[in-house]
Amino acid sequence: MDNEKELNETTTTKDANASKKAVRREVFEWIMVILISAALAFALDKFIIVNAKIPSASMEPTIMTGDRLIGNRLAYLNKDPERGDVVIFLFPDNEKEYFIKRVIGLPGETVSIRGGKVYINDSPQPLDESAYVMTTPLGDFGPYTVPQGAYFMMGDNRNNSMDSRYWNQPFVYKDKILGRAWVRYYPEPAKIE
Repeated sequence: MDNEKELNETTTTKDANASKKAVRREVFEWIMVILISAALAFALDKFIIVNAKIPSASMEPTIMTGDRLIGNRLAYLNKDPERGDVVIFLFPDNEKEYFIKRVIGLPGETVSIRGGKVYINDSPQPLDESAYVMTTPLGDFGPYTVPQGAYFMMGDNRNNSMDSRYWNQPFVYKDKILGRAWVRYYPEPAKIE
């Protein structure tokens, strides 16, 4: 009888120890999954994508106030931004803020705005911006000579955009460009052109 009781106690202790080990292993596996997921999310956000929320109407109608979008940090790894690209960058007057605008002036170019129309290098013809500027722009600005390695940025909603025309530091250097706007995921998914 004592042997049987001792055997039952030993079996119960072994079962309890096995159960504790299984619980510990399950908790450890969940902790590892969470840590690996957090590390991957951090690496993805730091090196692959940039997440942005649009706070103003400066890029309407291309991107609306309140839209959330993802930018591709790798877009300019092996090439330079092109005129017309919509990019996310560090605001030159306060690099703690992200801005999103369209590239208008390229390195070495002279940008002039006359009667709301954009002219590059004193061309007699203004840029054709009918695909993204939907209102009649107003005003005369410039000329601005874009330094090497820098870009001149403007919003699509020209009459309601705080952009290169108004900044203390009017140019965005390539190393301050975080990525090219790629896809809107909220409120309605759509590719950014």
